[in-house]
Amino acid sequence: MPEPDDAENGREPTPEEIRTTEGPVLLEFGASWCPYCQAMAPEIARLLHEYTQVRHIRIEDGPGRRLGRTYRVKLWPNLVFLRDGEVVRQLARPSASEVREGFEAITT
Repeated sequence: MPEPDDAENGREPTPEEIRTTEGPVLLEFGASWCPYCQAMAPEIARLLHEYTQVRHIRIEDGPGRRLGRTYRVKLWPNLVFLRDGEVVRQLARPSASEVREGFEAITT
């Protein structure tokens, strides 16, 4: 499984890599220019600091990026909360409380 920096540098994980990942993972689909993504970034960062056991993989999504299509991403930010490679919860343009619930769902 690629490290979070790999995804930010253009190395997108494959669906198979994600399915075989153990533990809690947050896949964050978005775009650097997206105002909704920018607004949610501080809350996600705060929760990642609180839930240190969650692995974070940020995917710069857009045309031609296949992983987002695998998860039927249509709105950003789109957060996919996984545990042991299985989707537990998926949220599009979530509120801060929904994001917290997603973190709790994969860590309890």
